[in-house]
Amino acid sequence: MTDAIRYEKGQDNIVVLTMDMPGQSANTMNAVYREAMGKIVDRLETEKDSIAGVIVTSAKKTFFAGGDLAELIKVTKADAQTFYAMILNIKGQLRRLETLGKPVVAAINGAALGGGWEIALACHHRIALDNPSVQLGLPEVTLGLLPGGGGVVRMVRLLGLEKALPYLVEGKKIRPDAALKAGLVHELAGDKDDLLAKARAWIVANPNAVQPWDVKGYKIPGGTPSSPNVAQMLAIAPSVLRDKTKGCFPAPEKIMCAAVEGAQVDFDTAQIIEARYFTELTTGQVAKNMIGTFWFQLNEINAGGSRPQGFAPYVTKKVGVLGAGMMGAGIAYVSAVAGIDVVLKDISIEGAEKGKDYSAKLLEKKVGRGQMSAEKRDGILARIKPTASDADFAGCDLIIEAVFEDRDLKAKVTAAAERAALSDAVIASNTSTLPITGLAGAVQNQDKFIGLHFFSPVDKMPLVEIIKGEQTSDETLARGFDYVMQIKKTPIVVNDSRGFFTSRVFGTFTNEGLAMLGEGVSAAMIENEARKAGMPVGPLAISDEVSMSLMNHIRQQTIKDLAGEGKQILDHPAYALIDMMLNEYKRPGKAAGAGFYDYPAAGGKKHLWPELKARFEKADAQISQEDVRDRILFIQAIETVRCVEEGVLKSVADANIGSIFGIGFAAWTGGALQFINQYGVQDFVARAQYLAEQYGERFLPPALLLDKAANNQLF
Repeated sequence: MTDAIRYEKGQDNIVVLTMDMPGQSANTMNAVYREAMGKIVDRLETEKDSIAGVIVTSAKKTFFAGGDLAELIKVTKADAQTFYAMILNIKGQLRRLETLGKPVVAAINGAALGGGWEIALACHHRIALDNPSVQLGLPEVTLGLLPGGGGVVRMVRLLGLEKALPYLVEGKKIRPDAALKAGLVHELAGDKDDLLAKARAWIVANPNAVQPWDVKGYKIPGGTPSSPNVAQMLAIAPSVLRDKTKGCFPAPEKIMCAAVEGAQVDFDTAQIIEARYFTELTTGQVAKNMIGTFWFQLNEINAGGSRPQGFAPYVTKKVGVLGAGMMGAGIAYVSAVAGIDVVLKDISIEGAEKGKDYSAKLLEKKVGRGQMSAEKRDGILARIKPTASDADFAGCDLIIEAVFEDRDLKAKVTAAAERAALSDAVIASNTSTLPITGLAGAVQNQDKFIGLHFFSPVDKMPLVEIIKGEQTSDETLARGFDYVMQIKKTPIVVNDSRGFFTSRVFGTFTNEGLAMLGEGVSAAMIENEARKAGMPVGPLAISDEVSMSLMNHIRQQTIKDLAGEGKQILDHPAYALIDMMLNEYKRPGKAAGAGFYDYPAAGGKKHLWPELKARFEKADAQISQEDVRDRILFIQAIETVRCVEEGVLKSVADANIGSIFGIGFAAWTGGALQFINQYGVQDFVARAQYLAEQYGERFLPPALLLDKAANNQLF
């Protein structure tokens, strides 16, 4: 019939449909699938009198991967009508399958995400392989989309609005055992043979199966939106959602619309509502930003796009961590969890033990939640050896220095560790700002020295910024890249400079917020507009978290370093404000209990320091909300362009992923460079020039940006 979906009818008259898209590692809802499924459904309808039932399964490692993102990212507003018709066709095929009048079973042999789960939902009975590597769910929202193949309609009818919304709005993925408890699958199977045997048995036992929502009088669990309990939930749900998205992400809001509106009408009308919202999102810019970055560019990075070629993959066996503070303890934790032996050194054994306790507490939480066995926890902890002696670094093939941002201290501890470690060990610094080439001067083998910049808290933050110094060899870079992948983090690779990429751009974000406060702009407005622009927290709150003491220390170290090179630091209006907060008001940040925010004792909610209004705010200095948002986003995007121009950044993917994963740049934009692309390069230049006229030369577009605009080129 077709290579894409094999049609095999056995002696028991049960048809097994095996999805196997040619030339692909996973099945997707592309044109080949659409044509094949159309022909399959036609044949099933023609031959249905001789059929006992249908089993849908896959020849791939996974069941079905979902929509064809390469196709979806190209759909424009001009294509909307054609695309909408195509979506209705996909839905129509699945609807014909579930109303065939014969029992249909999904034999889910691997991950069924997005369109894959929608195919499964269109089956009367779902049996999943009982394997923890199998994931089920509808993650479309994470790419700016909604489930457009009937996922919203069927999940709401299966679970009810309240229980379905977390899967739809949050893109929650679930393992087979949890899916069984939640009522999403009906049975689990031990292996592929068991899967098919159980599917056949169910078909024989249920010859007249129909979907619950096709039974006359069926009511949605929990009730429709007009039911008192659901109406009460829906009265607050939109405002709760808006508080999370700040209006930056249309997909969660459209999903809620499709779910609530679809629950008030019949099945076929609900399908139309879902298709219209799906078309609106797919043709919109935010989905294109998110698909491009979180799918294509992230896959490019994880496939080793920035890793030097010609070096065999390296598996780190034993890592020595210098400094058992929060960063060092976090690095020890992620390394041990990845199966690497760790030597965690601090000034005292007590300090090192305290660093190990950090891992013990994190693991204890996992055991308490039932996510890990006590045996596994003990095995991970046994890999971490706390010490106060450099001699214990014997046998280490990687050393990571994570001490205070002090050049002399870093030099002293890395030199001592290098002498004790293996002769070919890679020596890395977790510095966030100090140039790697200068730090490498402390070790004998400068070609083995590299920057591995982690983000806090290490156990949660997904990014590691790998910094290549002037002497760093390609082999060392490849080993550093492999270690980052080994600990299941996302690596970006940058060339050396002061602050590298992420710290430089992050500094522009905090400094711009502080500059606006210094000008007299309302503190509350700065914080609120930053979040409305898509930043996870405001610049004043994050300055408190980092601490103005540290910001000042880094500035003083920079002044000292530049003086040694005969250079001066460029002044910034934020510096005077930091000095005032430190020296005059004695409010260095959160750790001290006082910064731009007050931090009440006994777990009270933090709030802006009331005196900010009296001491800084000026009635005649207020600017538009749009200007506040643009100053925050534009200054970071412009600094990112400078990093490209100077050769610090090597790829657009590293720039976009690094800006979002490392410093929380507005995710709806697709990253700092994609923000410029989607704004329109020429329009961005014009807006930047306006901001420069109004607020300072730091907004002037760099030459590279002007060239791109002149040649109508994107990043």
